[in-house]
Amino acid sequence: MRVAVIGGGRSSEHQVSLASAESVRAGLEAGGHETVDVRIDRAGRWSVDGRGLALEPAGGLLGADVTFPVLHGPFGEDGTVQGLLELLDVPYVGAGVMASAVSMDKALFKDLMSAHGIPQVEYAVVREGDEPSVRPPVFVKPARLGSSVGISKASSEADLDVALRYAFEYDSVALVERLSGGHEVECSVLGHRDPTASEPGEIVVKKGDWYDYEAKYTDGGMELVVPARVPEHVREEVRRLAVEVFGIVSCSGMARVDFFVEDERVLVNELNTIPGFTQTSVYAKLFEAGGLAYGELLDRLLDLALERHAEERRYRH
Repeated sequence: MRVAVIGGGRSSEHQVSLASAESVRAGLEAGGHETVDVRIDRAGRWSVDGRGLALEPAGGLLGADVTFPVLHGPFGEDGTVQGLLELLDVPYVGAGVMASAVSMDKALFKDLMSAHGIPQVEYAVVREGDEPSVRPPVFVKPARLGSSVGISKASSEADLDVALRYAFEYDSVALVERLSGGHEVECSVLGHRDPTASEPGEIVVKKGDWYDYEAKYTDGGMELVVPARVPEHVREEVRRLAVEVFGIVSCSGMARVDFFVEDERVLVNELNTIPGFTQTSVYAKLFEAGGLAYGELLDRLLDLALERHAEERRYRH
C-alpha cells in the first residue's frame, strides 16, 4: 500500500514524533509498502520533501491508501489531526476524534474512568488558584501533554507549589496524583471491534528515580521486563482492564494502557492512543514478546484503519 506517515507537529514532543515516524517508515518499507514522508513543523506547516502541502476537503492525502499519524501531544494526538483526516476522507491508523481527545486530556480521562468504576490512584484536577485536595508525596502533570513533559515529583508542600507552577507553564489545567509505590506496568492493545491485549510488561527505571523523559528516550534509561513481575492472575487482570478501558473510550487500532500494581491491586494510570514507535518504545516490544513481529504489527494496523474507514462510510450522516 501507499502510506502517508505524518511526523513532527507543534507540541514539545516534536523530536520524539520524528524519531517514531522514521521507525514506522522503515518498518513499512521493509514490508514492501511505499511510504510518503509528511512533516509538520513546529509552526504547524505541512510539507513533503521540503515543499509546502495544500490540503483539500474530501481530496485524500497525496494519493495514499492509508495515513499513519505518528504524532505525540497536542495538535496531533488530541483529535485535531484526526478531525482533519476525517475531512480529507482518508483512512488513518489509530483512534478517532473523540477517543483521541478524551485520552489526551488526563483530567477528563480520569473522571470518565471514575464514572465507570475503574480503579485508579487518588487524584485531583487543579486550575491556577485552586488548592489540591491530594497532598504530597504526589506527581504533578499538565493535563494535556505526554512523554513526561512538564511532570514533577513533589515530596513536600514547597515542592508542590513549585511543581504546580511548572505544570501551568504547559497547560491551564494540572493533575495531582498520589504517589504510588507499586510496579509500573504497561499493556498494549490492538484491534477494533474485538481488541486483544499483549502480555503486560514492567518498567524498571535505570536512570533517575522515576520514569521521566530521559528514562523513556535514552539508551539504558529503562528496562522492560516481560512478563511483568507480578502474579499471573494479576497480569490477566491488567489485560482485562486494558481491553475494558480501550472500549470505554471507543479506541480503535492501537493504544498503550499504563498501570500501577500495588501488591495485587491493579490501578489504571492513563491511555495513550499514539504510543511511541522509537527503538526504545514499549508498544511494539510487548506484542513482539508474544510472537507478533514489528512488520506484522504495522500491517495489522493498516488493515484496521481500512476496516474502520469502510465501516464509518456505511452510516448515513
